Amino acid sequence: MSKFLTLLFASLIWSTTICHSQTPKISTMKNTTTFKVSVPQPVLDDLKTRLKNTRWPGEAEGSGWNFGTNETYLKELVNYWINQYDWHKHEAELNKYPQYIADVNGVKVHFQYIKGEGKNSRPLLLTHGWPDSYYRFHKIIPLLTKGDQSFDLIIPSIPGFGFSEKTAISSEAVADLWKVLMTENLSYTKFYAAGGDVGMGVTKALASKYPGVVAGVHFTDIGYPMGQEDPSTMTDAEKQFAQFVQQWWYSEGAYAMVQATKPQSLAYGLNDSPTALAAWMLSFGNAGAPPEIVEKAFGGRDELLTNIMIYWTTQTIATSVKMYKIDAMAQWSGAKPLQKSDVPAGLAVFPREAQFPKEWAERFVNVTSFKKMKEGGHFAALEVPDVFADELRSFFYSID
Repeated sequence: MSKFLTLLFASLIWSTTICHSQTPKISTMKNTTTFKVSVPQPVLDDLKTRLKNTRWPGEAEGSGWNFGTNETYLKELVNYWINQYDWHKHEAELNKYPQYIADVNGVKVHFQYIKGEGKNSRPLLLTHGWPDSYYRFHKIIPLLTKGDQSFDLIIPSIPGFGFSEKTAISSEAVADLWKVLMTENLSYTKFYAAGGDVGMGVTKALASKYPGVVAGVHFTDIGYPMGQEDPSTMTDAEKQFAQFVQQWWYSEGAYAMVQATKPQSLAYGLNDSPTALAAWMLSFGNAGAPPEIVEKAFGGRDELLTNIMIYWTTQTIATSVKMYKIDAMAQWSGAKPLQKSDVPAGLAVFPREAQFPKEWAERFVNVTSFKKMKEGGHFAALEVPDVFADELRSFFYSID
C-alpha cells in the first residue's frame, strides 16, 4: 500500500473529520448542546456558612490518621477553603475547554471534547472514578492534544457524578452509554478508551461488549480478588495479591463496604455537610499518610478542593456512592460475567496502587503491554500528568 493510501486509510478510520481547532463544531454532533460551569453565588455563600458552622467532633491526642481523616489537618483545610480557595478562578479553568451535554439514550451526559492538533488525531475516551471526577484528567489535556501523535479527547462525567444527570447506573450500563456517545452522538467508527477505579470497570465492559468499535484499552488497575476465584487456578503471585487485597480491605476498605451496602444512609451527612464530604473523600485518598501525600494524591490542595466542589455544587455525592451498591447487586446477582476481551490492553501499575501481577490482568483482558511505573499513585493523571500522558501516547500509538 502506498504511503498516500496508508495515510488516507488511517484518516478515515480514526477521525470522521480533520479539524485543526480544539473546539469541535456543535453542528457535527447529534443531540448535543454546549455547556459551561456556572455556580450561583447563593450556593457559594451557603457553602461558606456551612463550613464556618462545622461541629467538630474532637479526636484523641496523637491519633494522627489512624482513626480516619485527621481533625487538625481537616481544620486547616477548611480554613483554607473558606479564606483562600478561589472557586471562580477554578470555575474559569473548568470552562477553558469546550464542554457539552448530550442526550444519550435518554440520559443527559456531560463531557469535555477537545480535538487534537495533529492531522490524524486518534479519538480517546477517558473515564474517571470515585471520589474523583472528569477533573481527574484536566492536566493531561494539553499534553495529549499537541503534536503529531495527538488525540481527540472525550472526557465524560459518569451519570450520577458532577454535571451529568443525577441518576445511578451500573458500570456496564455506563459502557453502553459511552458506546452510543462515541459512535452515534460523535460519529466515530472506532476509538480508544482508558480508565481507572470505577472507570476501569466501565472501560473493561466497553472492550468486552464492543470489540468492533473499541480499538484499544488502557488501565491503571484491573479489579481485585473477591473470594470468588478457585485457588487451584491461581498462581503464587495471584495468591499473594489476594492476601494483600484482603488485608487492605479490612484496614482501608470501609468506604467501599458502606457505599456498597448502605449508600443512602451515608448520603444524608455527606450531602448536608461539606466538611463531612471532604473528610470522607480524604479518608480514601491515602489514609495513614501525612497531609502532603494526601493532597499530592489529588494533584494538590486546590485540585483536591475543586474536585470536592464539583460534587458539592451539583449535589451528586448520593448518586455517586449508590453506584457501588448497584454494581455490587449486579456482581452478586448471578448474572453471567463479561467475557475476556481480545482488544489490545495496556496496563500501568503505579507504585502507590495495588500491585497486581500480570497474570491476574490476563484473566480479564488481552494484555499486550504491562509496565511497572516508577512514581505516582491512584490518581496518576493528577499527580504525575507527564508520566501518565507519555504512557497513554506510547501505548495507543503502538497499536496499528
